Amino acid sequence: QVQLVESGGGLVQAGGSLRLSCAASGRTFSIYAMGWFRRAPGKEREFVAAIRWNGDNTDYGDSVKGRFTISRDNAKNTAYLQMNSVKPEDTAVYYCAADLTPNNWGFVSLRSNDYEYWGQGTQVTVSS
Repeated sequence: QVQLVESGGGLVQAGGSLRLSCAASGRTFSIYAMGWFRRAPGKEREFVAAIRWNGDNTDYGDSVKGRFTISRDNAKNTAYLQMNSVKPEDTAVYYCAADLTPNNWGFVSLRSNDYEYWGQGTQVTVSS
């Protein structure tokens, strides 16, 4: 079992920055990758970013490339999502998730179904 707790959400003005954190506990040694997803009202869940837990591979959704940065601190068992130049369309509940299944090619998954554990979510609201 892996437990995930997000924090850092809140209200931010367009063009501003916010950093989300995802603290992992439990069987963290079994984590292959950590991902961030988001769901805006009336929309489907969207992939935001992912990072290998032990490695350098990352990937980003097209809508956040160049603005958001995913990182991790293995010593703290925490993943981060640095959100810069935020836009009103970034408003959503942000979820972190853990993927325990290694990819044969070392890539991270963009598919939410590949992530076995999820946090409770943190609300991010961007005002215009």
